[in-house]
This record gives sequence, structure tokens and C-alpha cells, in this order.
Amino acid sequence: MTLIKDKVVLVTGGANGIGKLLGEKCLREGARHLVIWDINGKNLESTVKSLQNAGYRVSGYLVDVANIQDIETAAQEVLAEVGKVDILFNNAGVVVGKLFKEHSARDIEKTFEVNVLGVMHVTRCFLPAMLQYGSGHIVNIASASSMTPNPKMSVYASSKWAVMGWSESLRIELERENRELRVLTVCPGYIDTGMFAGAKAPLLTPILSPERITDQIIKGIKRNKLFVFSPNMVYLLPPLRAILPTRWFDFIGGKVFGVYKTMSDFVGRPPQEALPEKPKEKELA
Repeated sequence: MTLIKDKVVLVTGGANGIGKLLGEKCLREGARHLVIWDINGKNLESTVKSLQNAGYRVSGYLVDVANIQDIETAAQEVLAEVGKVDILFNNAGVVVGKLFKEHSARDIEKTFEVNVLGVMHVTRCFLPAMLQYGSGHIVNIASASSMTPNPKMSVYASSKWAVMGWSESLRIELERENRELRVLTVCPGYIDTGMFAGAKAPLLTPILSPERITDQIIKGIKRNKLFVFSPNMVYLLPPLRAILPTRWFDFIGGKVFGVYKTMSDFVGRPPQEALPEKPKEKELA
């Protein structure tokens, strides 16, 4: 069992959405210090001040996880100013939501820079201290799309497939260390945060509330679970893909459950909110 009490927690993309809720819930569980990384300076400042005014120890850093130098510089600052990170949430992510033929080169690059390379480089920077102390919990937010194809999600889904493969491989590597090093991979369906505005839920698969999925993630950490799949229908994806011929899976997933139509009316966040530019200032505290 992993205790959150008295731990240092870092959340990427932690100034809004489920990242913000995860940070708040860790503080309520007794986390000693919350570190928030975000690219949106306005949201970051507001979240940090609100939590500090509530009596919590919180530090905010303006970080673009698509930028390796940004990650490395901020990580050094965190380790020097706050100390070892005990629980790391790789939460920051972006989605474009277009047919592949409509993607620009920058759409593809940005998705992989944030969703894949950012996750790996953030972990790379904080893992040595975890190894040194023999403990740490890494939580990687993948997606239900990491287990099924879906039109208008080709680039996003492929980035989450990469996260799934890397996260599971990392878990096995750290388990071989025979220490208290944990990896939790989270595979949610659509979450009602605005990131997937316009997307429709498949049959028998509701849109998740941020409260529900974050409660499940916190419970998963405390119970040292390997995965959090939500909603429950997501648990069926791996066995169905393993057992059914591809065309059968296409029929059941696409025609019966309507998975392949879920992004037909996707609009997402407004462009100015989807991929904001990071301001020049480095830190808020």
C-alpha cells in the first residue's frame, strides 16, 4: 500500500482539469508538498494561490513539457528547492482530433512531444532520485484509445499506445529493482473536462466525470494497482481484440457500440486554449 501522506507530489498539466483535481486530492490525503507544472501561466497562478490560501504547501512552475530543456531546468529547480518527488503524475496531454490526412506536420510533432517524449523525459529527470532512495510512484495517464483504433484519433491514439508500451516496460524494469518503486498506468475513456468537447460516448460507456476518474486513480495508487481502466467496459478491449478477428472487432466496436463514430462531432477546446504558448517567466511560488 502506498501512502500519500507526507509525500511530495508533482503533477504535470496540474493547473486545471483532472490534473488539478489529482493535486487537490493528494493534499487532502496529507501530501506534504504539491508541485504543479503547467504551460498556462494564468491558470497556474490562480491554482497555486488558491491552494496556498487554503493552507497547503504548493509550488508552481511554468513548464512546457514539449521542451526538453524546459523539463530539465525545472526538474533541477524542483529537486534543489523541494526535494525528491515521491509521486509523479504524468498527466499533461494534447489532442488534435482530425482525420490523419488533415494533420499538419506540427500537429503530429506537438502531439508526440507532449504525450510521449514529455512523459518520458519528465520521468527520466525524476527517476534517479527515486532509485537512489528506493521508493517512488509514477502514474502515467494513457487512454482507452491505447487499446483500440478510432477514426480522427490516429495520431493521439498512437501516442497513447506508445505511452502504454513504455509504461508497462518501465513497470517491469522497476519491479526488478526489488524496491518500493511503482508504476500505475491509467486508461480512461472520454472525460468531461473540455479536452474532448463534442465527442460522443460509445454504447454502455458513459462520459467520465473528473471526480470519478480522479477518485479511482487515487485509490489505485493507495492499493498499488498496476492499471486503472475506466469505465468498466474498457476492461473488455484487450480480450476482445485478442480473441476476435479484426473485421469482427470492427463490426462490434464500430457498428454495435459506435466507437468509430465517437469523434465525428469533436470540437475540443478553443484553439487559444488547446496549445497555449508558455510565457517567459519560469516560476510562480
